[in-house]
Amino acid sequence: MKRLSMTTAAGLLPYDRSKVTAGMVHLGVGAFHRAHVAAYVDSVLPRDPSWGIIGVSLRRPDTRAALLDQDFLYTLAIRSAEGTKTRVIGSLLDVLDANTQRDEVLAAMADPGVRIVSLTVTEKGYCHDPATGELDATHPDIRHDLDHPEDPVSAPGLIVRALELRKSKGVPPFTVLSCDNLPANGHTTRRIVTRFASLRNAALGNFIRQQVAFPSTMVDRIVPATTDDDRKDVASLTGLEDAWPVVTEPFHQWVVEDHFTQGRPALEAAGVEFVRDVAPFELMKLRMLNGSHSTLAYLGYLAGHQYVSEAVAQPAFRSLISALMTEDVMPTLPMERTSLEHYRDALLDRFSNPALRHRTWQIAMDGSQKLPQRLLGTIRDRLKGGHSVRRISLG
Repeated sequence: MKRLSMTTAAGLLPYDRSKVTAGMVHLGVGAFHRAHVAAYVDSVLPRDPSWGIIGVSLRRPDTRAALLDQDFLYTLAIRSAEGTKTRVIGSLLDVLDANTQRDEVLAAMADPGVRIVSLTVTEKGYCHDPATGELDATHPDIRHDLDHPEDPVSAPGLIVRALELRKSKGVPPFTVLSCDNLPANGHTTRRIVTRFASLRNAALGNFIRQQVAFPSTMVDRIVPATTDDDRKDVASLTGLEDAWPVVTEPFHQWVVEDHFTQGRPALEAAGVEFVRDVAPFELMKLRMLNGSHSTLAYLGYLAGHQYVSEAVAQPAFRSLISALMTEDVMPTLPMERTSLEHYRDALLDRFSNPALRHRTWQIAMDGSQKLPQRLLGTIRDRLKGGHSVRRISLG
């Protein structure tokens, strides 16, 4: 069987990839980014090929190793109970390994053509205290980057160094676009990055605070880890071998605060919602989807269920999660009851998707970083109102 590549994928992309140039650098090229941001951007390239993405792996070289021989193409497999649809994504032009290609990473981020640096580095990648949202100046990576500012290893360190290089060359700053599950992720990222910059140099911190945009976002799509069975399934459907396809659900949502330093791709055509205030959408998603997902993952795993769909198929679990969203979470959210009920019902349907084999252990990973925003905020608000936290405390 032939390997997916620009040669074998001829005719599968609706644009001339040789004309696509990089307009974004993305830190943290995991499965979620490739199923979400990269897929959205791929949809606008036929109209504007200046928004290709250079990906950066911060920890491991495996994504680069898997996609290098594929010209960084990959298959997006969208699974539902009705079957699987596949699509080749070409928006990812390169993947750099920050551990061995740090100079290339910084050069890409400092390139005048790059106007957005986006992130999916998970909560722990921000080197912050999840309880306060402040930079953890004692974090080993932050201490390293303060001591070696020209050789950063953390996401905040890379961003600040790249902005410093752009400033020294008279290149306008890029927009920093967090796509991680942090409360008010744009404001939180701004606070972390400017604090780190100020610890290095007060003037640099002020420059970033005044000149760099940090729009908040809400991202929503369930993306399980890819398995060997997934690779076999994709190969049988496409007739091409793909070392690292991405499997996801049909549902996807991206809500973005419309504030960018140097413009943005016209993602409205791909379904992105640009709004003045992301906060209500973000709070709804963090508490309803992520909070119930974590609760279902921990309890489902302990009950012996490997996949989310197996756990939610049990009447007791479905009843618990439905009640948690309806009685515990929804009263804490500043949105219309009807909208929240529709979102709850959609979530239960998404969790029940038997074709999406989302492992409970995957959701349960890094819980200490996730639970403050997923569960503790709801508990705090309910305690303030004198209401029971018995159900959500179980999670």
